[in-house]
Amino acid sequence: MTPSTFDPATISVPPARLPELLARMPKAELHIHIEGSLEPELMFKMARRNGVSLPYASVDELRRAYDFSNLQSFLDIYYAGASVLLHEQDFYDVAWAYLQRAQADNVLRAELFFDPQTHTARGVAMETVIGGLHRACEDARTQLGVDAALILCFLRHLSEDDAFETLEAALPYRDQFIGVGLDSSEVGHPPEKFARVFARCRELGLHLVAHAGEEGPPAYVWSALDVLKVERIDHGVQSAKDPALMKRLAQDGIALTVCPLSNLKLCVFPKLAEHNIRTLLDAGLKVTINSDDPAYFGGYVNTNFLQTFEATGLTATHAWQLARNSFEASFMDAAGKARCLERLDACFAEFAGGH
Repeated sequence: MTPSTFDPATISVPPARLPELLARMPKAELHIHIEGSLEPELMFKMARRNGVSLPYASVDELRRAYDFSNLQSFLDIYYAGASVLLHEQDFYDVAWAYLQRAQADNVLRAELFFDPQTHTARGVAMETVIGGLHRACEDARTQLGVDAALILCFLRHLSEDDAFETLEAALPYRDQFIGVGLDSSEVGHPPEKFARVFARCRELGLHLVAHAGEEGPPAYVWSALDVLKVERIDHGVQSAKDPALMKRLAQDGIALTVCPLSNLKLCVFPKLAEHNIRTLLDAGLKVTINSDDPAYFGGYVNTNFLQTFEATGLTATHAWQLARNSFEASFMDAAGKARCLERLDACFAEFAGGH
């Protein structure tokens, strides 16, 4: 990647203006589960539209249930919420709602995770899932100016054979997604469980990412790198417990798609002020900030930036680095990255000029 001609150290932003800068700066979002952006209001609307009964009487009652003690307690509600997604228009609508929010947050590039097994297990066809999501991504490009792409995720609590079946079912739509990932319950399901299917995806030329080191140990991050050969680590905050791993991640330029409000909501850190994002940045890691499952965790990407900076005291220089990391770590082509980085530098130059 061409070095920036802009020196972020030259910018002096008064604390009162930092929130405005965080909101306005261009950014990419690389860790967003589209099913996790399904807001309660839209969930109830779809439930009525599709004749689906939800185990909650109202939007408020559902929101009150968002008191999670760990990853699994969240996943239980997450899968229940996904039950309202039945038709192509449903998948379009949930993606379109997210992409409109992304545009409002000045997201220029969004790489959306989706979990087909959550839907095919309920009898929803792969074509229905991918068709609706892909159509929303295409419309976002032309109508919103958001460059959006899809990453198919395998559910790690299911078998590798199930993952292979999912891959085969998705291959007729290979031109509509750019990569594969690994998500769901982490502990007890190490990355190497999916070594063969990731090897197959690599042969197919798909980009590879995986959740590792959220609740799981640093060993899971090592496995994701060395066995699955992923290009990015989703979460990865437990890497700080292993100095050798930290050095490896920094040397190889492996991006971590960190999700601060998710980490807080799922009790990975007891307080946002205790999040280790500054430690990761200071160690030279290519950290990015993302929203994960924003409908459940209390905020989209700009809210993650605003609350994290307020809690941890990160600076405008950190903001520039985080945004630059997000574009560099994206799977855009070189020309697309260059355009986004130019817009990022122009935004900071404008703030440096006092505008």
